[in-house]
Amino acid sequence: MPLTRLLIKIFPKIATHHERRIVINNFISLTTLQGLGYLFPLFLLPYLLRVIGPAKFGLIAFAQAFVHYFMLITDYGFNLTATRKISLAEEHKEKSSEIFSSVMFAKLILTGISFAIFFLIIRAVPRFRGEWAVYFLSFGTVLGNTLFPMWFFQGKEKMNYIAAINSLSGIAAVICIFIYVKGPADYIFVPMINSLFAIISGVWALYVAFRKFNLSFVFATYRNIRQELKAGWEVFISIAAINAYTESRIFAVGLLTNNAITGYYSVADRIASFIRAFPQDSFSQAFYPRITRAFANNRQRALDIMRRVQRVATIGFAISLPVLFALSPFIVRVICGMPYPEVTFTLRLLLVSSLFVGMNAFKVQFLIVAGRADIYSRLHVAAAAVGFPLLFVLVYLFSYPGAALATIVTEAGVFIFTARALKKIIPPP
Repeated sequence: MPLTRLLIKIFPKIATHHERRIVINNFISLTTLQGLGYLFPLFLLPYLLRVIGPAKFGLIAFAQAFVHYFMLITDYGFNLTATRKISLAEEHKEKSSEIFSSVMFAKLILTGISFAIFFLIIRAVPRFRGEWAVYFLSFGTVLGNTLFPMWFFQGKEKMNYIAAINSLSGIAAVICIFIYVKGPADYIFVPMINSLFAIISGVWALYVAFRKFNLSFVFATYRNIRQELKAGWEVFISIAAINAYTESRIFAVGLLTNNAITGYYSVADRIASFIRAFPQDSFSQAFYPRITRAFANNRQRALDIMRRVQRVATIGFAISLPVLFALSPFIVRVICGMPYPEVTFTLRLLLVSSLFVGMNAFKVQFLIVAGRADIYSRLHVAAAAVGFPLLFVLVYLFSYPGAALATIVTEAGVFIFTARALKKIIPPP
């Protein structure tokens, strides 16, 4: 594959040739997956804004932000802790089957608890009760996410399966939205279609996992389920804290403004998320199981690899973000079909926060690799304790730009405290 050979040359010193090839092949698969995952919604933006209008688009975005909290509960900390266990289990099929079954049982239990809480909130809160169908249909993505064992494929370093399944499902979902959403009254089909194909993807991924890796179903004991929940607790608290000040932006804007403003903000947030996460997140996920194994064998070598990769990422963000800042009006016009100055202004603020994220991504991940989930947890709990209330205060004072301002302050703080934490646990270069 020519692209693989090119990327191996770009990262000549971060690991052995074999390790680079594995990471880069997985990176390409995840980049395809995440690229399509971000591009499909961006591709639909101008169509949905024109067909259903900013207010209904904002309602759907608010519902998605709301159900994301329940997706967070069902993910727990398994995307890191279970991925690590599967990675270390390597080719031991019995051990892999035991881990797989225990994690899936735990996720299904958490999904049942989440739905019970979700149902009570929808019934009790008038704002949610008025558009109950949108919220219930959006919850289907939580079930689909529970069924999809992405953590297992990451641990096995077989991300091509993830890319293939989600790409085909995403294409089918986009086609269905174009077919069935023809006017404002059809907005209900958007969450319905998204949830339907999320569930289909989850079931398909389970079939692939059992067939390709010869997994066997093992009835998980209470002890095994409790063990998995205990292992993921600190990471779950950390991820919950991270989401409190990152994924709550649209939710806060939706609560304190109106659906139309929420629609405008969600457009800027989606564009910024694409720029911030693509393709860095896919490389980070492909890199994680490999750096975990490297750390288990040679800590200093793993540290050197992390530093080199982080340096490359930082340079990439430092070069690209100023260009994207200047091109923001053009980007918004192309994606949205109209200028939307509100979106452009918010996007530029969010790009500033993206610089801090880019300079910190692999450093903060290394805390987990190094077995310091306690520091990782305390760092993000502290960030949430400041960032979450700050988010609501600034949205109340400045409307939608306040969410972007709160993001800048919080991400800058995480960057500073991560650097301080790393100095305490690893030697300087």
